[in-house]
Amino acid sequence: MPFRTRSAYAFLAPYLLIFATFWVWPIINSFLISFQNTRINPWKYSFQSNWGRLFYDPAFYNALYNTLIILVIQVPVMIALATVMAVMLNSPLLKARPLFRFAFFAPVVVGEVAYAAVFRLMFSLDFGVINKMISAIGFSPISWFDNANAAMAVIILAVTWRWAGYNAIIILAGLQAIPDDVYEAATLDRVSKVQQFFHITLPLLKPIILFCVVLSVIGTMQLFTEPFLITNRGGPGGGTETLGLFLYRQGFTALNFGYASAIAYTMAALAVAISLLNLWVGRDPK
Repeated sequence: MPFRTRSAYAFLAPYLLIFATFWVWPIINSFLISFQNTRINPWKYSFQSNWGRLFYDPAFYNALYNTLIILVIQVPVMIALATVMAVMLNSPLLKARPLFRFAFFAPVVVGEVAYAAVFRLMFSLDFGVINKMISAIGFSPISWFDNANAAMAVIILAVTWRWAGYNAIIILAGLQAIPDDVYEAATLDRVSKVQQFFHITLPLLKPIILFCVVLSVIGTMQLFTEPFLITNRGGPGGGTETLGLFLYRQGFTALNFGYASAIAYTMAALAVAISLLNLWVGRDPK
């Protein structure tokens, strides 16, 4: 091996060692643990204890259902909203555009605990500002955290508020990469702005939007903070418990690390499968 190659690997060795210790080995070890019954001492191999349990555990299916509901409703709404926001931010008619771009991106840098606490206070039954507004227009206050559907709506609103601006900035970067000549030619051909949006902007933005969708799918499959903090650990009665929260409950509350590992690999497999499906649906026809 040439000296320069040996030198390069010598400089990379500390990083590769840390990477293997804290990333590669935990992934491999977690997979091995998923085949062991960790409720007994010493741990013993038992496929049925973890992977077999997934097929008949109603709590797992409840968490999977809640996660998919958020995925199906929240992600399309958020991506559509982010696209509209990006178009608005890219408009030359908008004054102080840097200020608005920062304002839309700001929710991402807000601490998760802080913003979750704010949302919980906003939707409080007794003194929340949302119920105050509802009462002001003559309707009865809603007990947001005592009804599973209402609590799910709060989770969807919170996640959308936090990540719509982040995705809008990514889509905005894609918008700014579209040459102005394309729009100028369309304008000369008397193509309306609405037609330009649907027939020029959206097709050219498709790779960027697909990228945002894949990121959002992966994030939704790992959703933990919002149901844990806003709806008090997935309440009411598990109505907002997600796969991420279910994994936490099995691993760190029940100390069933084998089952938690199986859930983690199931989440990863689902995220990969759904992401590949999105990429396949959004592929360019040959």
